[in-house]
Amino acid sequence: MSIDNDSAPKWFVEALSAPVETGSVEVDGASIAYRAWGEEGRPGLVLVHGGMAHSRWWDHIAPQLAGDRRVVALDMSGHGDSDHREHYSLESWAREVLAAAQAGGIAGPPVLVGHSMGGIVSFVASHVYGDRLAGVMILDSPIRDLTPEEIELRAQVARERSGTKVYPTAEEAMARFRLVPPQDTAEPYVLEHIARQSMRQVPGGWSWKFDALRMTKDQRTSLESFEAKCRVAYFRSENGIVGLDLLDRMRPQFGPGALVAELPAAGHHPMIDQPLAVVTAVRTVLAGWSAP
Repeated sequence: MSIDNDSAPKWFVEALSAPVETGSVEVDGASIAYRAWGEEGRPGLVLVHGGMAHSRWWDHIAPQLAGDRRVVALDMSGHGDSDHREHYSLESWAREVLAAAQAGGIAGPPVLVGHSMGGIVSFVASHVYGDRLAGVMILDSPIRDLTPEEIELRAQVARERSGTKVYPTAEEAMARFRLVPPQDTAEPYVLEHIARQSMRQVPGGWSWKFDALRMTKDQRTSLESFEAKCRVAYFRSENGIVGLDLLDRMRPQFGPGALVAELPAAGHHPMIDQPLAVVTAVRTVLAGWSAP
């Protein structure tokens, strides 16, 4: 992967230089890392990453949502700088999201914004903890199916039957970074930043931060009977992974008042190829939900 970051626009550079706080909270025996922007003690939102991803996927998005809000992005267990677990479940990740909201300084019920697997986690939270949420926004999540990231991780485990692969240099690891599914329209400066924050130094070289054996530890719950118990906004990416048939099957689970819209020209990872459209979509929904 050859990436040139010289073309990064001013808004992106300013977003990465915005003040950010870091912290952690213990949830069910695991340390959960988070990042936070904006003034503590304000109403706010939690940004929930997808499978094999981490909180730094939101570094260029979060500061643009923190003008009058507190914004928190967490690393769910098995991802980023958070602990790994012996077993994972959608419900335990949902508990981590709510714990990060409180520990991160959000006042009152938070709004959740989840991408891909993070959208599935956010939907589960809307069913289990709907009375503790101000709303949920979901970005291109196949609520009833495994995400492409999870399918790839399962295939990777089957191929290698081992833990995370170690690369001798950071450059070699960077060269192996791939989006799942592939997305040719990704902005290179966003992709470079995310790739660099996706790995850590380990004995023998560099490795990805996510738990490569996560799919062997998953305890997946069927979501067919789940229904949102708070406000929902669902954004399908035009070039994403959620077809219109699947969207039609999911709609009743969001409730009759749900907002369902399409992000034009966006792939499955809209924060990478259409980041400003994501910011606009979230700001617009927040404005509508806060109107008298």
